[in-house]
Amino acid sequence: MEDLLLLSRTSTIVVPVRAASSSSSLPPRRRSRLHAPPSGAASLGRSRSLKRPLRPPPDRLFSAAAAAAAAPSSSSPFRDGSRLKTKMTIREGQAVAADVTAGDMIFEPILEEGVFRFDCSANDRAAAFPSLSFVNGKDRDTPITIHHVPSYIPTYQCLFGQQIVKLELPAGTSFYGTGEVSGQLERTGKRVFTWNTDAWGYGPGTTSLYQSHPWVLAVLPSGESLGILADTTRRCEIDLRNKSIIQFTAPSSYPVITFGPFASPGAVLTSLSHASGTVFMPPKWSLGYQQCRWSYDSDNRVREITSTFREKEIPCDVVWMDIDYMDGFRCFTFDKDRFSDPKSLVDSLHRDGFKAIWMLDPGIKREEGYFVFDSGCKSDVWMKAADGTPFVGEVWPGPCVFPDFTQSKVRHWWAQLVQDFISNGVDGIWNDMNEPAVFKSVTKTMPESNIHRGDDELGGVQNHSHYHNVYGMLMARSTYEGIKSSNENKRPFVLTRAGFVGSQRYAATWTGDNLSNWEHLHMSISMVLQLGLSGQPLSGPDIGGFVGNATPKLFGRWMGIGAMFPFCRGHSEMDTNDHEPWSFGEECEEVCRLALKRRYRFLPHIYTLFYMAHKTGTLVASPTFFADPKDPRLRTLENSFLLGPLLVCASSMPHQESNDLQHVLPKGIWLTFDFDDAHPDLPLLFLQGGSIIPLGPPHQHVGEANLSDDLTLLVALNEHGTAKGILYEDDGDGYKYLEGEYLLTHYIAERESSLVTIRVYTEEGSWKRPKCRLHVMLLLGGGAMVDAWGMDGDTIQITLPSEDEVSKMVAASEKKYNARLESCKRIPDVEEISSHKGVELARTPIELKSGEWIAKVVPWIGGRIISMEHVPSGTQWLHSRIEINGYEEYSGREYRSAGCTEDYTVIERNLEHAGEEESLMMEGEIGGGLAIQRLISIRKDNPKVFRIDSSLVARKVGAGSGGFSRSAQTESWRKLHNYKGLLITGLYEMSNYVNARKML
Repeated sequence: MEDLLLLSRTSTIVVPVRAASSSSSLPPRRRSRLHAPPSGAASLGRSRSLKRPLRPPPDRLFSAAAAAAAAPSSSSPFRDGSRLKTKMTIREGQAVAADVTAGDMIFEPILEEGVFRFDCSANDRAAAFPSLSFVNGKDRDTPITIHHVPSYIPTYQCLFGQQIVKLELPAGTSFYGTGEVSGQLERTGKRVFTWNTDAWGYGPGTTSLYQSHPWVLAVLPSGESLGILADTTRRCEIDLRNKSIIQFTAPSSYPVITFGPFASPGAVLTSLSHASGTVFMPPKWSLGYQQCRWSYDSDNRVREITSTFREKEIPCDVVWMDIDYMDGFRCFTFDKDRFSDPKSLVDSLHRDGFKAIWMLDPGIKREEGYFVFDSGCKSDVWMKAADGTPFVGEVWPGPCVFPDFTQSKVRHWWAQLVQDFISNGVDGIWNDMNEPAVFKSVTKTMPESNIHRGDDELGGVQNHSHYHNVYGMLMARSTYEGIKSSNENKRPFVLTRAGFVGSQRYAATWTGDNLSNWEHLHMSISMVLQLGLSGQPLSGPDIGGFVGNATPKLFGRWMGIGAMFPFCRGHSEMDTNDHEPWSFGEECEEVCRLALKRRYRFLPHIYTLFYMAHKTGTLVASPTFFADPKDPRLRTLENSFLLGPLLVCASSMPHQESNDLQHVLPKGIWLTFDFDDAHPDLPLLFLQGGSIIPLGPPHQHVGEANLSDDLTLLVALNEHGTAKGILYEDDGDGYKYLEGEYLLTHYIAERESSLVTIRVYTEEGSWKRPKCRLHVMLLLGGGAMVDAWGMDGDTIQITLPSEDEVSKMVAASEKKYNARLESCKRIPDVEEISSHKGVELARTPIELKSGEWIAKVVPWIGGRIISMEHVPSGTQWLHSRIEINGYEEYSGREYRSAGCTEDYTVIERNLEHAGEEESLMMEGEIGGGLAIQRLISIRKDNPKVFRIDSSLVARKVGAGSGGFSRSAQTESWRKLHNYKGLLITGLYEMSNYVNARKML
């Protein structure tokens, strides 16, 4: 055993392997011949033989450090301490060869044709942890018999406990997916880390957000597509910086699964859904517009908001209650003064056509007498620290304990609480802070040494580093199951911030705490699409931006685009201006009204898309290149997207209106249309030739709809004079559709000479066809159309006008369109909005540049360094840490150590102060007559070093005293004591590897 290195669960080995692992010498592993498996056996192969030290069998692994850390103390609340110790020694000790091993991975076919599992060795395959990505983990572990081999073979390298998997694809391959990521749509050149992180105020270069999807979708030059999943829950680097090469790096060992190549990217995602599951079928009301804020602080304010929507005739279905509805932030409680009768509130909301969604966080206040805490202690549900005692971390209520959702008994316990909670009239639940986020922690989460006593089928007892990325998904699952058990006739609706591959089975998601600026508006399109390309089709951003104040034009433009996203919700944080649709003036209000009426017209189409996504794994919103994956022009488009055959083209630039866009349309016929609602701040709409989509009336809420409402079919013929489309209908809630009580209608349109016939081609389901009028609108191009009326189910015919008549109709339509654009009230260009807590001082981070480094500083969140980038290598860290004498400096408004104030004023900035250094001087009041000054600088003569100088200064004096008043003096001494950690002058080195460390 001398040649084996035993790593404990607390070991962290980071190895700079970039130069040694250059992929330029590795040719694409393309298989051009069939490989017949041995007789009677499933296909199992390695492209070439490679001798490699084998691991000891899993039951022979032992880590003394892991066992000691996992063993409960004499006072431990664990009731199964011996089990914990045994589990940890089996699962967590990792024996890894000290020398480098490498080669082609072995493979076996699984699940269905075209899907392969790859492992480093047969021993690694046998020792792999259960899959938490697959709906049924046995599907990943059970080979099938086929007579094909994969087209591309990944290679691996194992080094100091890290498994590096590399897949080289043909030149010209485009990369997508990687889950919830900011920045560009096409991911070549990017690197991300799958580690669920509370990333308040993230930017385009942030490398870890709230969810983890170790998944890449590769679109080959031919349009064929391939997906690859690193099936690990651990922190994983996805490196796409080398063109046409995918590289995963994560702790050994883990399998990778490839899907395809298939004929199209859509086929890859359908295959992925067979593994990880499809999106839950949402209740129809959840597809309407939803209004939220942190926080509507009383039931009276909630009623005021909802009544204003109805008075102003702005469509809306849902109002959200953020954390302040609770009694002291205690989950499953209501504030007795501000939300004294939640059932009565919800009843009144229901009468007005609103649903109510309420927040639940995982942090449970550690307080005897609080029924949730007492119940959890009795049932032994809390996550444990390394010493075996319940872990306590600070969140909104103060010191909190956290349910261990890796245990089925804990999920059942939580589901029972949810079931009781629903009895208050709760319609849906919002799971926030479930990365899990922890305050006063540099990592923003709990220690990785914490212990989960997980079920065997999930992986058994493991430390937090193993389960961190799936904690949010397991919480959402528990919440979903609790809602479902409370009423089997209602579909649950859960929104989760944290997630993993497979979260779509239980919850929708949103893109987290974004900023109210144009960059984040632009990114929101790519972020929604990227989540869909990673298996989560039900997502959307905080419309208008969560952080900071939107301008009227920004908010109106964002509503125009956001009204077309799968999940449509406006949300903003406290201390910002009001962000309701009517809060920005009548011009913006009208744009919001038009945008949301559009959404409600499209609800029959959107609901149909979700049914297909639920049944077959297709996307709801997809990138424009899905219309023609072979067309390289479309692969980087970020200002348009598809909702089935409906193309949405939007402008996300402040001084470019939608009618100014240079449209890049896919090949073929794309016909523009609107609802006589054209506006420069609304997206342009195109329907693909050969398509039919259903439309409905622009109701104020989903519950207003009736079976007798008029149904509209929008038709665009292709070059062959045909079109087809589908409409899915059911009760809009409940599960009778699973028993066949639904109606799926396939419509077809066919042209013969100048006559177009529209009829039902086929139908499915036992739901009786509603008796309603059918309005058919046949697009002719240029916004012109002809129409006809009849009854749904009947055959309808339309006579096409002559070419001369069509030309006149197109000209008249264009004239009408231009007249509307000229007459509409444009949203005024107001770009200066007063912001809270000094946001107006710096809308974007201030960059300090010197030599090879860029340090980004944000004055309005305490002057903190939020990222450092090593320019030559592109290495970047969002959450840098600087520590000296107990003082910690890191990003995030809610995670401040003593001494971090909320708003600084920039009082001086010198790019090259005296020719020696680039510097930034800031000052912020901390109360008691004191202010803190901070000077952050980088010296030119040593660009690897930056300096922080901090000091306290007196700014306020008592009236007429010539000094501090007694009260001010007392407060000053208190502040001085609390902030003494800030009275530092630090010299720090910016390292090339994994942190910012103090230079001794």
